[in-house]
Amino acid sequence: MVPSPAKPGSAQGTSETESLGPAPMGAPPLTGLGPSDGPEAAAENVEVELAGPAGAEPPQPPEGGWGWLVMLAAMWCNGSVFGIQNACGVLFVSMLDTFGSKDDDQLVFKTAWVSSLSMGMIFFCCPIVSVVTDTFGCRKTAIVGAAIGFTGLLSSSFVSSIEPLYLTYGIIFACGCAFAYQPSLVILGHYFKKRLGLVNGIVTAGSSIFTVLLPVLLRVLINNVGLFNTLRVLCIFMFVLFLAGFTYRPLASSVREKESGIKGGKRFSLFSRRKFSPPKKFFNFAMFKVTAYTVWAVGIPLALFGYFVPYVHLMKYVNERFQDEDNKEVLLMCLGITSGVGRLFFGRIADYVPGAKKVYLQVLSFLFIGLMSMMIPLCNIFGALIAVCLIMGIFDGCFISIMAPIAFELVGARDVSQAIGFLLGFMSVPMTVGPPIAGLLRDKLGSYEVSFYLAGIPPLIGGAVLCFVPWIHSKKQREIGRTTGGEKTEKMLENQNSLLSSSSGILKKESDSVI
Repeated sequence: MVPSPAKPGSAQGTSETESLGPAPMGAPPLTGLGPSDGPEAAAENVEVELAGPAGAEPPQPPEGGWGWLVMLAAMWCNGSVFGIQNACGVLFVSMLDTFGSKDDDQLVFKTAWVSSLSMGMIFFCCPIVSVVTDTFGCRKTAIVGAAIGFTGLLSSSFVSSIEPLYLTYGIIFACGCAFAYQPSLVILGHYFKKRLGLVNGIVTAGSSIFTVLLPVLLRVLINNVGLFNTLRVLCIFMFVLFLAGFTYRPLASSVREKESGIKGGKRFSLFSRRKFSPPKKFFNFAMFKVTAYTVWAVGIPLALFGYFVPYVHLMKYVNERFQDEDNKEVLLMCLGITSGVGRLFFGRIADYVPGAKKVYLQVLSFLFIGLMSMMIPLCNIFGALIAVCLIMGIFDGCFISIMAPIAFELVGARDVSQAIGFLLGFMSVPMTVGPPIAGLLRDKLGSYEVSFYLAGIPPLIGGAVLCFVPWIHSKKQREIGRTTGGEKTEKMLENQNSLLSSSSGILKKESDSVI
């Protein structure tokens, strides 16, 4: 979401082209050109950042074109990263069977740490990833992240006990996913503005499609080739993600760069000879001065302490409660299908909801997610549990799809990368500790009922906190409007006074000449 540059034929574009010639002696240097700039600068690749340097002219989002391929790549990223994470219930049961021991009374607790640590680390790394993205650009960050994720997942297929998985799957694989995932959110704002809500809905629907397909695929693979070979098959998804990162092509940040020959194949140069300039602030804490964003960044983590519990423990709970049922993976498929529908539907709806009022959609989603979590232990028949998962999936999609558009509304395009990064970092704590706590309660109490009841409370509390965000944001906007309006009035009065003074001076001169 960046302002438009001047058109090549405009006056502004002409003046910029002319400014490429030698500067006069003593003239200040051109903005954005470093000491190493010379004839080779025309062939260098320049990454555009959301928060560009002063004087740069960010391009108007093309609202399509190459952006559609970027959207598909980001969709694959969301699918491969969160599809694997959301299908962790199948892997969780397989890990219990592979590494379990009947003498271990904390088996569920220890095994739950693998999946929860993996999901938590994805979000925990995001503040760091946002800085790396601002420094090196979306494409390089995503490519390196996918390579790290591939390495971690492949390493996980060679372990002999549960503890090494904390490192290989829970940390290395998850960190790689984080470095691949964060740029997929940021790059969309470069290519889309008017359709950003719809595009975010389509991109985040990728994880829903994978959540529908992966449980069945994982079950077939685990039954036929075992856990370790299944993890090796999943490495294919990460390799495709590595290739998808190359599509995050940067846009030329100004007419000067377009005239300098940064086009076509030159943009695909992965490594630039330009000496990069690190951002002035690695961690921009100034955004926390925006009260609405601070409240939003507190309310979301509060709501997520129980959010990931059903994804980790639902399959284990169903195996205990509905032992005679076949195709239990249909529950995860229901979550995935309706989550995809919710992301597309609410992503489009968000385009019509003005400003920060989009937060009310998240409030609604947390209300239903909390209630449905509490309903899980009350379902005495399998069909009722399917209905609960269908409803939960719809509002899960609502929460996910409008996260980035809300961040753009609260802090603006300049700070959105780190704003999303900080938020996801805060989200890592509740999403990491929630499932192990639920597993510990299961080990101690012998059932999941209390775990699911308690998992429904945090979303209700977090949703209540989020209700204040639109009010705080609108109040701040009114204050800014009054201040801006007062300044404009003062300037108008000054201009009128100067005009009156000049007019009176002219009249006085004319009267003197007549006399």
